[in-house]
Amino acid sequence: METKPAETTLLDRTFRVSLILKGLDGVLELIGGVLLLLVTPQQIGDLVHFLTQHELAQDPHDFLANSLVHLSSNLSGSATLFGAIYLLLHGLVKIVLVWAVLKDKLWAYPWMIAFLLVFIVYQSYRIVVAFSWGLVLLTAFDIFIVWITAREYRLHRARNQQASPTTRQGG
Repeated sequence: METKPAETTLLDRTFRVSLILKGLDGVLELIGGVLLLLVTPQQIGDLVHFLTQHELAQDPHDFLANSLVHLSSNLSGSATLFGAIYLLLHGLVKIVLVWAVLKDKLWAYPWMIAFLLVFIVYQSYRIVVAFSWGLVLLTAFDIFIVWITAREYRLHRARNQQASPTTRQGG
């Protein structure tokens, strides 16, 4: 039986944990998309006002609370529908790809990489337009996921290519 170096084992575990986190993110996006379909922009605004009223009473200049109130007051029906569809599709694709990669479906690796690269480009654009540390961290995490997914894909392909000549000779 072939043993893997400790580094590979740690990277394998890191890869699985990172994928699971991406999958959980996809589940949260699905939940958010469903909620956006069920909740009106007015209800979102009312909830944000309720959640921020205490903070704004203490500090009327609180940046985060004021930003949330401003964003929620500008929501329209079409914006929430777009957000819902975006979250539902993005979450569903992410869940399917994460599941397929975790099940070692070789076809899913390049799709996962391509999917994340598209969002890395979009997130990079958003960082330039409206800087956000949260988006910087998310983009860094996505870049890491792309790197580690590409690494795993190369390893799986190499293992499959090594196994192929053996099965052809033995068959």
